[in-house]
Amino acid sequence: MATSKNDFKRPLQAGDSESATIGCRHSNPDMCAKHSMEGVCAFVSEENICQTPPGSWKKLYAKLVDSKESRD
Repeated sequence: MATSKNDFKRPLQAGDSESATIGCRHSNPDMCAKHSMEGVCAFVSEENICQTPPGSWKKLYAKLVDSKESRD
């Protein structure tokens, strides 16, 4: 699957957490070591859930939570 670009900074979705994301949050999914791994990768999960977001995800998640709360 050619997915060299990904909108990893898109707004949070219901189901996103610090440990799992709805859809892929890697900036370059093709470089993810777990790309297309059953039970781990959003691209092959029926639920479209990534079980191993990138290391930078926790920091980005916190920023997205803060910006969401400031809009509400």
